[in-house]
Amino acid sequence: MTPVQRSSFGPNLNRRSLFRYSALAGAALGGASLLAACGDDSKDSSGGSVADGSKYGSVAIQLSWLKNIEFAGEYFADSKGYYKEAGFGSVNLVAGGAASTSVEAGLDTGKVWLGTSAPQTTAPAILEGLPAKIVGTTYQKNPFCIVSSAAKPIKTPQDMKGRKIGVQDTNQLIFNALLSANGMKPSDVTIVPAQYDPTPLANGEVDGWVSYVTNEPITLTAKGFENTNFLFADYNLPLVAETLTVKQSTIDKERDKLKAFLIAEIKGWKDAVANPAESARLAVEVYGKDQKLDLSEQTKEATAQNGLVVSADSTANGLLTMTDQLIEQNIAALRSAKIDIKADQLFDLSVLREVYAENPGLK
Repeated sequence: MTPVQRSSFGPNLNRRSLFRYSALAGAALGGASLLAACGDDSKDSSGGSVADGSKYGSVAIQLSWLKNIEFAGEYFADSKGYYKEAGFGSVNLVAGGAASTSVEAGLDTGKVWLGTSAPQTTAPAILEGLPAKIVGTTYQKNPFCIVSSAAKPIKTPQDMKGRKIGVQDTNQLIFNALLSANGMKPSDVTIVPAQYDPTPLANGEVDGWVSYVTNEPITLTAKGFENTNFLFADYNLPLVAETLTVKQSTIDKERDKLKAFLIAEIKGWKDAVANPAESARLAVEVYGKDQKLDLSEQTKEATAQNGLVVSADSTANGLLTMTDQLIEQNIAALRSAKIDIKADQLFDLSVLREVYAENPGLK
């Protein structure tokens, strides 16, 4: 895989990872050669076999990005044996990233069994013919934000009017959706083409920067640049993120297997939420060791991440769940991005609801 680029802001997974959320997945459905190279060496790693004596065999799970703190729940589920307890011989966590093909492409070719993605990436793929569904979500809120200098703060979308905003090319879609959702148009702001290193913001070349709330605000602060931010999700664009996506055939034909996996996921994420420090250690020292991540930064990101994973609704209904209201809000938000899809085309939370009904102690 392509090594992580680094910027002046340190070990930087700075939102090259935004790429994975805003790029339209449909264009990537043609193949998964890079994914196959990074994944399981078997001919088809989507379902594996039970030759290892386990109930469900081995499966490949494609992560939406490189192995950083974003997948702490999966690290706990693997390292503490929750996947094995659930009946899996092994779970191959396949790193994603800008150099890899999309989760949707991996599902389409059968190279992965499940992947973490996002509604604005999965919906276009479904509309182009991929038979897949989102069955749960790790983040109740999308981490996209606009970060700005604390000295010249941008606290709302309206505050962006007449200001210079750094927007990465791959994030134009979701940024325009933010504007549309708040009664604005691109001409209301000065859009400055940007990459993913926020140095231009720190240098005063722009007033705001499309960012991930768990990343740039933290790395900028660590470099002495005081900043503030607002979440897209708090201003009429409440998209979820790090969604768990499978093919329709998995729901129809492997329902018990999917339930078993979700149980392990829930246990893993409960541990991750409860222990940000250990989440960071697993990311830095074990699963993302080759990324040379910074332990202090990853710990801060793990703490910030908890605010996206846990909400009043997920506290009441269980981690990974979505209320009907949140689903409808996501469908409306997608329309703001000119993606017109029905809720039952994109989401199927019935499996997860069965998991909690059968295992109330998981909440």
